[in-house]
Amino acid sequence: MDTNFDVDIAIIGTGFSGLGMAIRLKQEGIEDFTVLERGDDVGGTWHFNTYPGCACDVPSHLYSFSFAPNPDWSETYSRQPEIGAYLRRCADEFGITPHIRLNCAVTGVDWDEERGGWTVETSDGPLTARVVVAGPGPLAEPKLPDVPGLESFEGRAFHSARWEHDYDLRGKRVAAVGTGASAIQFVPEIQRQVEQLHVIQRTPPWIMPHPNRPISAREKRLYKRFPLLQKLVRGGAYAGRELFVLGFVKNPKLMKVAEKIARKHMARQISDPALLEKVTPDYTIGCKRILPSNRWYRALDNPNVELLTGGVAEIRPHSVVTGDGEEREVDALIFGTGFQVTDLPIGKLVRGPGGRTLDDLWQGSPKALYGTAMPGFPNLFVLCGPNTGLGHSSMVYMIESQVAYVMDALRHMRRQGADTVVAREEAVARFNAEIDERMEGTVWSTGCASWYLDDTGRNATLWPDWTWRFRMRTARFDPADFELASRRAARGAPVPA
Repeated sequence: MDTNFDVDIAIIGTGFSGLGMAIRLKQEGIEDFTVLERGDDVGGTWHFNTYPGCACDVPSHLYSFSFAPNPDWSETYSRQPEIGAYLRRCADEFGITPHIRLNCAVTGVDWDEERGGWTVETSDGPLTARVVVAGPGPLAEPKLPDVPGLESFEGRAFHSARWEHDYDLRGKRVAAVGTGASAIQFVPEIQRQVEQLHVIQRTPPWIMPHPNRPISAREKRLYKRFPLLQKLVRGGAYAGRELFVLGFVKNPKLMKVAEKIARKHMARQISDPALLEKVTPDYTIGCKRILPSNRWYRALDNPNVELLTGGVAEIRPHSVVTGDGEEREVDALIFGTGFQVTDLPIGKLVRGPGGRTLDDLWQGSPKALYGTAMPGFPNLFVLCGPNTGLGHSSMVYMIESQVAYVMDALRHMRRQGADTVVAREEAVARFNAEIDERMEGTVWSTGCASWYLDDTGRNATLWPDWTWRFRMRTARFDPADFELASRRAARGAPVPA
């Protein structure tokens, strides 16, 4: 341990990223780390998102750590409470809980040139660390629309990611703003409670039939008795999901097959021709995230549900006005309007040498080497960073790849006696030029507006290739892409071999 710091490694966040990093450190015998969590429990997005119907749209056996299979998943696609319980169990079983500081919000991360490390400002006071690994997650910080009059609304208003469970929706007139991944889950749940539900849509999503089903007791017994069987199921789910890359990246024309399935799905579930026209997208399927649901269209087809188009133009004290000029009196507003994905809050919190923030570096378009390291920010690693997102498979796979990359970087620093490591600007530029080139011709570049795009119109969210290729490229830390330095050597002190 370097006694110059309170802790050697500070990890921000306790979602899959933060816990995955902490577990790997522990498994390698590294104990000098702490995990900072602003919430009152672990789980990241699976702690903060508790809206009715909250669930994962990636198969359960794939959306879990490869080294911690769960034979007891109750469904093939897990719900939020079960995923949260899984992460809490992982924190306990792998000995991470004693390292976690709950209710400890990070308010600033500043490079200390004299010390050669970071000062992390938190709600519990400052903490110094040689290395910072940030795993804040892209689906944790709610994004509210910039709508005139929002502050004037006199009813109850909240984002789905901060669901107010104390508010009784029974008998209420509710406007649900947005038709994305969260809305298609909570709208069918609350439709049965409310008196009237106005769903305000800006752009209709493509919806596919949901293959979710209960996992039988017999299956669970088999998974416990034959762990290899569960690994085979996981491998099959991975391979099946990976085939989507053919349509998403290699040849978008192949998405016509998925479009036919989606069109049949909506035609089977919607009886009203006018409603069918409203929910039919006019963009290539896959350009925005494809959503699975067997209940969304049926919910919209209910007599107490009205689908309004044109988005929200204005909010008044007791009503909402759409872009089409329709006004509806409501008691409550629920925003299912997504998250700050490309405008990452951490961009404002982290200040490197000279006080330069990540936002200053990114200029509205986040870029990093393998979504992990940025030039000018030594000893800082980000998990779930730019261009690591997926439109088809499990982010846990990408996270584990990044964690392995960071672990190898730390080993290399230790072997070389390096105190600091920072990505070379030319390496980051070369990597992102390749990303941008690969992005051309993908389904995500067919002309739709989506949350995948940053303020400059660049897709700063998704990885445009096979996920196994990302894993291969992050399997080993390449020192040629980084500058490593020893402060001891600079002062004339001996450097360990």
